[in-house]
Amino acid sequence: MKKFICTILCMVVIVSVFCACGKNDTKKDDGKLNIVSTIFPPYDFTREIGGDRVNVSMLLKPGMESHSYDPTPQDIIKIQESDIFIYVGGESDEWVNDILESGDRKPKKIISLMDIVDKVREEIVEGMEKDEDDSDETEYDEHVWTSPVNASLITRKISETLCELDTKNADFFKNKTSEYCQRLSALDNEFHKITDNAKRKTIVFGDRFPFRYLADEYGLKYYAAFPGCSSETEPSAATISFLIDKVKEEKIPVVFSIEFSSGKVADTICESTGAEKLTLHSCHNITQKEFDSGISYYSLMLDNINALREALQ
Repeated sequence: MKKFICTILCMVVIVSVFCACGKNDTKKDDGKLNIVSTIFPPYDFTREIGGDRVNVSMLLKPGMESHSYDPTPQDIIKIQESDIFIYVGGESDEWVNDILESGDRKPKKIISLMDIVDKVREEIVEGMEKDEDDSDETEYDEHVWTSPVNASLITRKISETLCELDTKNADFFKNKTSEYCQRLSALDNEFHKITDNAKRKTIVFGDRFPFRYLADEYGLKYYAAFPGCSSETEPSAATISFLIDKVKEEKIPVVFSIEFSSGKVADTICESTGAEKLTLHSCHNITQKEFDSGISYYSLMLDNINALREALQ
């Protein structure tokens, strides 16, 4: 990965030279703040509170698997020329440091999501596969936005930064932030209603589990094939057998898979147990069709509420 980044940075220098000879269209000069986000959740939070007073873009293309993303030279230039750059800050974003430390151009403000919330460590629960290349170093779960409470903290931090850099629109940003955080609070209340009165507290994933923050926030126990940031997709027969036994033992009605997953492991478990397969969306990214339709973090989380209600009944 480091060799790849070095190659990319060399290419950026070349691209920058050519851009300097003509008009550089990576940055809009319309007086609005230019915000660049690596992934969908902070992109969506920013457009909710910034409205038409900001220019916000997302580096991860719709439909792309986030864990396999590599920046292009044009992506790097967009980051360097942005007013605000927002990224997650976990192990999968190690490439960011190389970019931010290279060259003279840097964003005016940089926001790391993992610096805003209380991080939790990745964990290997009973029956779960561990990555073959896992080291003993502490690895934190990067999916901090899966809790609406954290989403509100992140939104407020983005808002503070917008207000700091664009004081003339500060009242607009503050009002939009207040409205949006009320909606996030309503999501939090709905999750509590379901989980506080649930028949069971256990959920099962025939997939990776990028929902530690959601599970911790609402007191849920979980079993899954892999931790959230795992690169593995094929669990062992022992893991599948363990999950099947858990579903049968606790009479779990739903087995979850996540977006962009083949769902094959969940299908196998469902075929052996009679459970229903549903999707719980981590909101890491969305499809092109969803993006074009204007789907949001809020609407995806409403879908998650309905799916969780069915799983905990």
